[in-house]
This record gives sequence, C-alpha cells and structure tokens, in this order.
Amino acid sequence: MDLFASSAKKRQVGQPLAERMRPRSLDELVGQHHLLGPGRILSNLAPGRAVPSLLLWGPPGSGKTTLARLLGETLRAELTALSAVDAGVKDVREAVAKAAERRDQFSARTLLFIDEIHRFSKTQQDALLPHVEAGTVTLIGATTENPSFGVVAALLSRCRVVRLEPLSDAELAALAVRAVGDRERGLGSLDVTLDAEVSAQLVAAADGDARRLYSVLEVAADLARRAAGDTPAAAITAEHIAEAAQGRNLLYDKAGDEHYGVVSVFIKSMRGSDPDAAVYWMTRMIEAGEDPRFVLRRMVIFAAEDVGNADPQALAVAVAALQAVELVGLPEGVLPMTQAVTYLALAPKSNAALTAYAAARKLVNERGALPVPARYRPGATALDRSMGHGKGYKYPHDFAGHYVPEDYLPDELVGERIYQPADSGFEAELASRLTAIEQRRKPR
Repeated sequence: MDLFASSAKKRQVGQPLAERMRPRSLDELVGQHHLLGPGRILSNLAPGRAVPSLLLWGPPGSGKTTLARLLGETLRAELTALSAVDAGVKDVREAVAKAAERRDQFSARTLLFIDEIHRFSKTQQDALLPHVEAGTVTLIGATTENPSFGVVAALLSRCRVVRLEPLSDAELAALAVRAVGDRERGLGSLDVTLDAEVSAQLVAAADGDARRLYSVLEVAADLARRAAGDTPAAAITAEHIAEAAQGRNLLYDKAGDEHYGVVSVFIKSMRGSDPDAAVYWMTRMIEAGEDPRFVLRRMVIFAAEDVGNADPQALAVAVAALQAVELVGLPEGVLPMTQAVTYLALAPKSNAALTAYAAARKLVNERGALPVPARYRPGATALDRSMGHGKGYKYPHDFAGHYVPEDYLPDELVGERIYQPADSGFEAELASRLTAIEQRRKPR
C-alpha cells in the first residue's frame, strides 16, 4: 500500500480539501517551528542530505504524514509508505528488498514511512531492526502514542523521537484563510467568505487538528454556497460551522497516551487540592466516552492513597459515589461523581497508608517470614499450651484505658517504625494518640 500514490498524480475531483491542501514544500508547511527553524533537526534540508531514522510523535492532524512526504521530496529520496494497520512482515520484507536493490544498483536511499507504527507487533518491529541498523532504509515512523510504550526498546534506541505539537489557533486560522482563497486547490471557486469571528469558531472546533479544520470548513463552505444560491459571494456563518462540526471531537484514546495523560493530571489535580481542574479533567474523560467506573476506581484508590486517615470519610465518599453511579447510571451519575471529586480535592492530604505499606513490604522482603512470638499464638489445645503458645499474653481490656504496653512485631523487628501519621486533618489527631501511646510504652 502506497499512502502517497495520489501525490504523484494530478489532483482528482472529489479529493477531500485536506488532501488537496497538503503543502507542496517545507516552505508551505505551517507550524512545527521547533523542528524546522534555524539550527533545528530538520532545518537546511537539501537533496542528498542524510537524516537519522525518525519517530514522528504527535496528535492527529499535526502533520506527521505530510512531513514524511515532504522529507522524501526535499531529500529526493525514494519514499515507500506502509500503514501498520494492514501491512505485515511480508510487506516490510518486500519494501526492504526493493530498498536494498535501489541502494546497490543506483546508490539511492529509501525512506520507509510506517504510519501508526505503534500498531505493529513486536515481531513486526523486530523485523525492521537489522535493516534500520544497517542503513538499508531510513525509518520514518508516525505515531499518536508515546513511543516509549508503543515501540520496542531496541528499535526506539535506533531512532530519534521527534515530537509534533498541535497547531496553534493562529496557525489554524492561517490555514483556513489559505484554503478559502486558493482557487486551484482550495475553496476559491466557491467565492465564500469567512470573517474573524466565524474563523475563531472554526478553529475552536478543529482543536489543534488541521485535518479536522479542513473537513469542517469544506462542509461549511458547501452549506454556505447552497444557501446563497446565485448570489456572487457566500458568507460562511456560525450556524454553518456548528452544523458542519456536529460537536467537538475530544482527543482521548482509552488505551493510548492521551488516556494516560488525562488520568495522570486528573489525579494530580486532586492531590494538588484544585477542585476546578479535577472536575474539568473528570469531565473530559466522561464526555469522551470513558467508563465512569474507571474514573471512580481511580477516586477510590486516591481516597486511600492520598487522603487516607487525614479524612477517613473520604474513602466512604468515594465508595458511595461508585455505588451511586452503579445505581443510577449516566447522565445523572455525574452529580455524585462531581460531589465526590470536589470533596477529595479539598480534603486534607496524607499518603501515610502508601508509605506504611511500602515500609512493611520492605521489611517482609528483606527479612522474610519472621516467626510469630509464642505469646501471641493461640493456645487452644494442650499441645499449643505445652509449647508456650499464649503464655504471658496480656489482654488489653483488662487494663486501664484498654491498653497495656506490648510489642506485637516479631522479636527481631521490635522498635521498627512503619506507620508515620501526617500532621494533616484527622491524622494529626492520630499522630497525637500515637505519641501518647509511645509515651506509655517507655520504661519509667
């Protein structure tokens, strides 16, 4: 499959606007100045210049495919394109064999572009390794996912990761102006106009994605032209943009990098006691179609990990929200979710449960299964009692204040401190209680 076969032909009637408006040179490319500006990795490209194997990582519509094509044309290298969605090891081997033939017969270099490279299996990615390492092909991979997760380490180490950023509002607006005025490839023949206010609405609907910008603009321009009839000029209106956009597409892949990014900032917002941000990121997930139970499970974990005994009620609130959503479902379920997330964000914080478990786990792993002191073993049978089990145990309720100083850890660990209560919220009260208990444990 050659993703760029159409670029060598005369543009066909019916091609989407996004395809017709693809830049024909790097000079036409809008955005990505951090890659193409003076002194940057892709600056001063010229025919015959070598470039390293690259992994182009960026959101949809940021120009990964376009940049790969322009690299091939600028360097005058053969560009072979595969899509990881439908290509297999056989396709990779055929592409590499042709690249080796071009190199040996014509001293020509080949750029092997693989779109959605993160969808290749480990076996398929491993098949690329020797050919990339030997220089038979220069790999140009495109991915919307973090290459650290989607590309095997051996291949990742042989490539330069290049991050493409979403296009800015100003850059998207410039693309819209160019498309409206271009009579050869764009919408110029329709004689449509786009004022600044409507352009801003279009840019908002695109959300950094040039491909979506062109798709919405093309439909909106057609709506405007049909509404205008024989009128020479047709104004694209806010209503045309709204009809063409049909709502905003939220970038959120439930199994990908954006998913983990949004989940991460959601948790960090609660941890940072920012209820506004926490509700915003929760809403982003829900509106993008995330399973609310996934979000609620994160909240239950957070209540124990980051709030803990600083506010013991937090865990009850999170669990109650989970139960409420399971009872009423969506859309009403967003209300207990919002109630819970704002409570968690504003609750006093303590990670003592996390650190206590980590400290205990460290002792268990380092010291192994230390024996239970005999006095704490059950002395239920005559054999147990003959072995000293239960002998000397002091029953706390027989003493004043229902407490008697004792060491319940294994004898080898007596004196170890595992739980360190914070000085936040209710846990400050627990810290005070622990201090009082420790005072009673000290010999007089």
